[in-house]
Formats: sequence, C-alpha cells, structure tokens
Amino acid sequence: MLLVGPEATGLAPRLEVSGYRTLEQEQDDERPAAVILSPGSEERIPELRRRLGARPLLLGITSDSVESRSHCLEWGADDFWLPSLGTSDLLTRLRLHLGLAQRQAPTPVASLLRLADLRLDPEAGQGWRGQRLLSLTAREYQLLLLLMRHRGTVVSRERILEEIWADQGGGASNVIEVYVRYLRQKLELEGEARLIHTVRGRGYCLTDGRPPAGPLP
Repeated sequence: MLLVGPEATGLAPRLEVSGYRTLEQEQDDERPAAVILSPGSEERIPELRRRLGARPLLLGITSDSVESRSHCLEWGADDFWLPSLGTSDLLTRLRLHLGLAQRQAPTPVASLLRLADLRLDPEAGQGWRGQRLLSLTAREYQLLLLLMRHRGTVVSRERILEEIWADQGGGASNVIEVYVRYLRQKLELEGEARLIHTVRGRGYCLTDGRPPAGPLP
C-alpha cells in the first residue's frame, strides 16, 4: 500500500495491524496494490496512473460533498476517503476495490488483447491507443477490459453492472453511461475513430465496424 502525504502516512500503523504492508515510496521490486493519497495530493494522480496503470487510487477529501467527490473523480482517482471518519470507512473502501481487482484478475496470457489500434495488457493493467498510453482509472480499465474480451458482440447493461459494479449492489442506473463517456473521451482524445458503440435498448459493443444487430448471446 503506497501512502502519499502526511494524513496518509499517519495511517500506516492502523493499516499494518489490518494486514496491509505500507510503503512511503515506491520500490523497484514491488508494485503497491493500491495508493492512498492525502487531501491536496491530487496533482500526483496523473503521474501515479502512468506508472502504476489501473491500481486503485483513493484520494482524501476534507468534506463529503458533491463538489469534493466530483473533484476527486475529475483528477482520475477511483474513490475518496475522509480523514475525519478515521480508518474504518477507508478499510471498507480498500477491501471493496482490492476484492474487485481480484475478481477481475485475468488468467495470464501470452499476448496483448487487440482491436484496431487499441491494445490492452491484462497482466500490467495498462492500455494504449496507437502509441499513446491511456490514463485509466481501475474501474474504467475493468469496463474496457470486459468490452475487449467480448469485442464484436453486444454486452448487456445487466452484465456490466453485475461484473463491474457488483461491490455496490449493482451500481446506480446511470453509472455505465458516465463511465462509457469517460472512456470515449480518453480513447478519442486525439480524434481517433469511435470504438465503443451504444446499441440502444441492448447494451454496448466494442468494435471497429458496425455493431451486430442480432440478439444478445
């Protein structure tokens, strides 16, 4: 567990009692399972995302408001934590994110997953559009990986909610649209062709052609 900033590093004793190994700086031979950032550390997020791929990043916020939550997501964090609540809430959020990552962990593969100029490395948790490294949150990466594994076919909203947002009891009704929009913005950042298509009334399809018109598999 990589801890960034004074509030985060102050959690080290409690996290270690709960069974987590903590680091205050990255080590060459060990990639942290998650990163906990103190309030005000959001400028570190893009750099950490580039180096660590889709590892969960949790940013501390000073108040539980809509504005603070939006600020957290806009910087690319996967979730937030409130220092004022102590460690119980943070530990719950960590278990949810690490449990989701474990459920989504792929069987080791010998090659990248590819569609047109999009590539995903399931082992590293990273993706590229052409030569451009994609800066994806853990949840964005999991959604893109699910669509990539079923590329060329329509994946229903129900299946997406079940596999990606199972830790939230299925998630909010509009959460998929929000994350699909985030993914499209990042995949099409330099004017690239659209790969994620909405199939009205059925779900979403990752394809470099026309999505299929037949029934869901």
